[in-house]
Amino acid sequence: MSILNIINEYKVFGGRLNFYSHLSTTCKTNMRFAVYHPPQAKFRDVPVLYFLSGLTCTEENFMVKSGAQKYAAEHGLMLVVPDTSPRNTSIPGEDENWDFGTGAGFYLDATEEPWNSHYQMYSYVVEELPSLIAKNFAI
Repeated sequence: MSILNIINEYKVFGGRLNFYSHLSTTCKTNMRFAVYHPPQAKFRDVPVLYFLSGLTCTEENFMVKSGAQKYAAEHGLMLVVPDTSPRNTSIPGEDENWDFGTGAGFYLDATEEPWNSHYQMYSYVVEELPSLIAKNFAI
C-alpha cells in the first residue's frame, strides 16, 4: 500500500482540503492529488467525485479557483483532484512544450518509449488512485 504524505492542509467550509503526494506504482514516480474532506466525513462514509483538470493544470487549479468546496460541504461530497501528469521523470523533452509532456498527460496510457515508463495516466486515474482513496478515506 502506498504511503500518503500530506503536503498542505487547510480548513474550508467546515471540512479539510488536503494536498497529498505518494509514490505511484503505475506512473513509477511521485504523484500529487488534492482531496476535499467534507465535514460529514468525520462521522460517516461519503460519496466521492473525481475532477480531472485540463491541459497544463495541477491538482491545485480546481481546488483553488472553483469554490466547489462550499457545495461539497453542503452535500457531504468528497472531491478528489489528481495532477494532470507525472512530473520530474527525467524523460528528455518532457518540459519542452506546454501541450506535450509535463502537465499534459491527457489521461491516457502512453504506448511508446520512453513515455510509457511513466505516462500511464488512464491506469492511474481509473485503477490506482480510486483504490488508494478507498483504502485511506471514508467513502
